[in-house]
Amino acid sequence: MATTAVPAVPPPLAADDDEFQIERNAVWKRFRRHRLAIVGGVVIIAICLIAILAPFLHLQDPNAIDQANWVGNPLAPGVAGHILGTDENGRDLLARLVYGAQISLQVALFAVLMELTIGTVIGAIAGYYGGWVDYWLMRTTDVFLSIPLLPLLLVLTAIVAASSNKAALGFGVIVVIIGGLSWPPVARLVRASFLSLREKEFCEAAKALGNRDLRIIFRHLLPNAIAPIIVQGTLEVANVVLLESVLSFLGFGIQPPTASWGNMLANAESTMAIAPWVAIFPGLCILITVLAINYMGDGLRDALDPKMK
Repeated sequence: MATTAVPAVPPPLAADDDEFQIERNAVWKRFRRHRLAIVGGVVIIAICLIAILAPFLHLQDPNAIDQANWVGNPLAPGVAGHILGTDENGRDLLARLVYGAQISLQVALFAVLMELTIGTVIGAIAGYYGGWVDYWLMRTTDVFLSIPLLPLLLVLTAIVAASSNKAALGFGVIVVIIGGLSWPPVARLVRASFLSLREKEFCEAAKALGNRDLRIIFRHLLPNAIAPIIVQGTLEVANVVLLESVLSFLGFGIQPPTASWGNMLANAESTMAIAPWVAIFPGLCILITVLAINYMGDGLRDALDPKMK
């Protein structure tokens, strides 16, 4: 007797996948309502693309001096092929702004990654275990929070500079100092989330099934606390851009001749009266970048906030 072949029916989409798709669409819909967040995201993407593609934009050497045209004064924008003019040393300002964006954004990215890693681990352990572990970790966090961040950064960078020389204040040192001191707000945020999540039914079920603590922390609890961490990390990028600029402006950040927006502002101080554009352009870059990141962070916070559902 011949049998009729039954056409294969694709398995239905899992309920978890349906919920994830619905939630993702809802988050995007809420984020899209925040017009300034959309504008901020576009601006940040544009700045990142320009910084990444800098070697392919046929810009001038950011450290080359235009000796043929520069005769002791910065060239005005548009003169001798310099679109934004030159700085106080005759170097092309546009090239230095673009390569300065690379430095400022790289410092911000790696410092925030370090900050989020340290803060998330400490906050997760404190919130999950509680008791004396939570007490001592949070008291240590309070000690770091009680010290003003900027003066502490200045003291540490000055110690590094005095122990060797200012040339030692490179990219890696600035990242480690900023990232190693900026984690306490992240730790307190993650701890608060874990204190609530560890009382949920799914956490109790994971314990009953014999899962180890590390698996419960990083596999079950951390994904449910990722939304506030993303928002905090986004806002911290803007803070680190400002911190790096301040340190470089005061001479304890990225050292010349490497271009960063902060040391460009510091170098422009002596020529403000005769060449204001030397300070205006890097200042605008810092202002626009920080505003764009803050607006995007506000949009993410509204989109990911469970109270907005």
